Amino acid sequence: MMLTAVGLMSGTSLDGVDVALIETDGKRVKSFGPSGYRAYTDHERGLLRQALAEAVNLSQRDARPGILGEAERAVTQAHAEAVASFTSQHRIVRENIDIVGFHGQTVLHRPAQKMTVQIGDAAALARAIHIPVMHDFRAADVAAGGQGAPFVPVYHRALAQSLEREGPIVVVNIGGVSNITYIDGSDVLIACDTGPGNALLDDYMFRKMGQPFDCEGRMAAQGVVDVAWVIRALEHPFFAMPPPKSLDRNDFASLALREMPPADGAATLTAFTAEAIARIVPLLPKEPGSWIVAGGGARNLTMLRMLRERLAPATVESADALGWSADAIEAQAFGFLAARGLKGLPLSYPATTGVPIPMTGGVIARP
Repeated sequence: MMLTAVGLMSGTSLDGVDVALIETDGKRVKSFGPSGYRAYTDHERGLLRQALAEAVNLSQRDARPGILGEAERAVTQAHAEAVASFTSQHRIVRENIDIVGFHGQTVLHRPAQKMTVQIGDAAALARAIHIPVMHDFRAADVAAGGQGAPFVPVYHRALAQSLEREGPIVVVNIGGVSNITYIDGSDVLIACDTGPGNALLDDYMFRKMGQPFDCEGRMAAQGVVDVAWVIRALEHPFFAMPPPKSLDRNDFASLALREMPPADGAATLTAFTAEAIARIVPLLPKEPGSWIVAGGGARNLTMLRMLRERLAPATVESADALGWSADAIEAQAFGFLAARGLKGLPLSYPATTGVPIPMTGGVIARP
């Protein structure tokens, strides 16, 4: 049975809320509906930065002391507004939506301690939008000993199967953290985080230039890469670990650049992300023939150029070039995951998150 699902995603880049509608049975995608976006305000983004700093002290995943409670209310409100605006703009009757997949905003991800925290009040959101909401997708996986990330691989596989091209294919999502899905036919699905995505670069641009990100990679394009710094940064033990493996957004935040012109800093951090992605190749069963780049990093032309240079002779193309939506793909994925969760289908697997057995997940909040 096909379901109409809306997915909501607010990633580690802290830019805003992506909304997307898909029609799916949880195994294949029948059709893509419209997508939308609700940017976080400067105040909301500031709250979330404070929440990230405060969350490191959490010992209980459902505790919301101080600023975390305030940030959770802001996240819930932003998502409610995103759904209201989306349904109104596209004249979608809410009664026609079967399920909303609500990821929430990750403020802490420590799978080794069986802790993953996404803020956002699903019950309040369900009441506000009058639609059932599935949330807390990662908790069951982490509780069972999985990494709890990445969670989009089953959706990447559904998309890749529609391409009917020779494998192996890798889908790279470059958000705050970068992750890959390695797909070789219908049987082989491997996934992991590869290292920093846009987070280090975005934070650097914000500190140095007062800008939220390096638009199209223009700043990095003018700079010179500090190769020695990149080589040292890649000595971090994470990069030699085989998949599955996952990261917290701030796991590399302690890496400090020396004083250098902002363009050189941007170039160096962009090269670090690209090189970290390339470092996964020797850890995969076969060398991929094609790479598809999604997420905010797909808009960074310098990032794409560096990836093409580093991953040749494999092809590197943006998700948009295939008719996929680089911006909406993660929101679509959480609509897809919500449909799978409703049907009790697995969301994560031993080779994607390291969980012992295929796991379903998600909790439903009803209006």
